[in-house]
Amino acid sequence: MEVQFYKPSHETLKEYIEGFYFIKKREIAAPIKYLTFPNNYCIAAVYQHTDLVLTENSIVVSAAQQDNVCASLVSRYVRPIEIVQYAVTDEMTIYFKPLGINRFIDNVQALFKEGVTSFDPFGDYRDTMNTIFNTPDRQSQISQLEEYWLSKLIGKDFSFMEALLADVVSDVKINDIARKHHISRQYLNRIFVGHIGKSPAEFRKIHRFRSSISEKQNAGSLTALSHLAQFYDQSHFIRDFKGLTHFTPSDFFSKVDTEKENVWLVF
Repeated sequence: MEVQFYKPSHETLKEYIEGFYFIKKREIAAPIKYLTFPNNYCIAAVYQHTDLVLTENSIVVSAAQQDNVCASLVSRYVRPIEIVQYAVTDEMTIYFKPLGINRFIDNVQALFKEGVTSFDPFGDYRDTMNTIFNTPDRQSQISQLEEYWLSKLIGKDFSFMEALLADVVSDVKINDIARKHHISRQYLNRIFVGHIGKSPAEFRKIHRFRSSISEKQNAGSLTALSHLAQFYDQSHFIRDFKGLTHFTPSDFFSKVDTEKENVWLVF
């Protein structure tokens, strides 16, 4: 399924939001099923005229008779999520960078309790999203979406968490990161889950997985790719891939078009 991915135009939003896409309602002859694979973004989707069923590792979309807006958030995203669409309905999806959603929502800890959950962060959220859905021009929709999130910016200092993030995506051992910042490993895990939605080890594993996708074209072999993406060895590479995707690296890259903006496996 092809979708166009938009990068934010506003410089401030570029710091916190990776991008967003729109899907327009259309008729389909049969249900669409696909897997999405873990990443370190928080993914907020909004749907119009939709019935939505959310479980820990699946999202089921079907058409609704009523004029409604529903919304979901995927945060603790450490295994594939199955998307089942019995209908293609109007959808807007936004990808928040790590710590990005924290810049707009004060109590993110409540959002991270479940990996896939309904999402209604503000009193005017669904009404505003409905107005954007009903705007016929795509560029106007984008402008309204960006202005809305800009209006929700809150001023908080995340410099300590940003320093921890920088260390976690490096090759420094988790215990050494804790010692460097004069905190315990347990405290590091706790504040990371509270601010990011996953543990440092989970975040690093997904970061390496996503790096391997980005580096695929630059590697002559899967062995070279495992080193480029900072896996310790080939067995570590295979083990993490199977845990995150349910496929070995060779099977994953043979089944999934990793050159597309959205890495999905349709089946």
